[in-house]
Amino acid sequence: MHDYYADLHIHIGRTWKGRPVKITGSKTLTLENILKTATMKKGLDIVGIIDCHSPEVLEEMGALVEVKQLLPLEGGGLRFENTTLIPGVEIEVNDANCKGPLHVLAYFRSMETIRTFSNWMSNHITNINLSTQRIACDALTLQHKVHELGGLFIPAHVFTPFKSAYGKGVEKSLAEVFDMDQIDGIELGLSSDTDMVKGIQELEKYTYVTNSDAHSLGKMAREYQKIRLEEPTFDELKKALKEEDGRAIVENYGLNPLLGKYHETACADCGFRTTEIPCPNCGGKHLTKGVSVRIKELSTQEESSRERPPYIHQIPLDFIPGVGNKTMEKLLATFGTEMNILHVISREELETVVPEKIADLIDKGRKGELSLVMGGGGAYGKVKTT
Repeated sequence: MHDYYADLHIHIGRTWKGRPVKITGSKTLTLENILKTATMKKGLDIVGIIDCHSPEVLEEMGALVEVKQLLPLEGGGLRFENTTLIPGVEIEVNDANCKGPLHVLAYFRSMETIRTFSNWMSNHITNINLSTQRIACDALTLQHKVHELGGLFIPAHVFTPFKSAYGKGVEKSLAEVFDMDQIDGIELGLSSDTDMVKGIQELEKYTYVTNSDAHSLGKMAREYQKIRLEEPTFDELKKALKEEDGRAIVENYGLNPLLGKYHETACADCGFRTTEIPCPNCGGKHLTKGVSVRIKELSTQEESSRERPPYIHQIPLDFIPGVGNKTMEKLLATFGTEMNILHVISREELETVVPEKIADLIDKGRKGELSLVMGGGGAYGKVKTT
């Protein structure tokens, strides 16, 4: 068995022909750039790219296979240098059972399988070329189709106030919308962690994943997990989510929830952090409920009966004061990848490249020891510098 680093929620901003996929994604966030960044800079062993349903993305994947830059793996997935690509898709559901729109993730074993799914999905959405489109079928039909094709089905960033299951889609239980036996994992999202959600009894049976939801190359691996597998393939990932044969997620790495954009309740009009109506800052009469508040509403138990892997609060390098582009270039030129910097390189080694103060901040950031200013109202929290 070996340990591998995986980020399973990365968007594509543009196709190789320059056409948009994720409208809000960076223009440099192309399939090839993601793969090169994952393997050369981030040090990710597995990436889930969740816009692989788009026909032009499938076309580019096929071209990379043809020139042997992408190699289909016997255990599922495709290999690019040191990184395995797991092809996936993010979809918006808003059927009659939903209280509001929610997002889900689906992953597939091969390029052929996701192409089959894309062809099916094209009959149920308006624009198959774009990311995260609303599907004109109910969640159960979607789940059954994903599993019919041997795929994995995971509700996305489940606690965020917008476009998520608990944030918008259900009143109290995922069972209002989903077949609970056909959920393969739960993506926590940037404003929650394992400890925060230990009181939600219906989640006990599911493995938690932590992913970046990256809309730019730099945001890749701001959240990720360490997974114990025989090899980095789709089949092994599937076993890890079910904790079969010694495969498992052994550590989750993510932002301290205090840094999340929606941790605290805030005014929906100006973002001012308040629970008062009208807002004392702008007079607005609508609030965005904080993730921490929503989780407390859903909690029915004090402790989880399931033993969870450690959730390590880690500050991404680009959040750390003083770590700009030039500093990152120096660190990567010396130490290879961000995973090396975060998990292997000692503080003493860091001090050979960056000033002592920055080395100290990086070391505390990767241990979750930095002081923070809480996020809310759509604004990320910040690292305190004093």
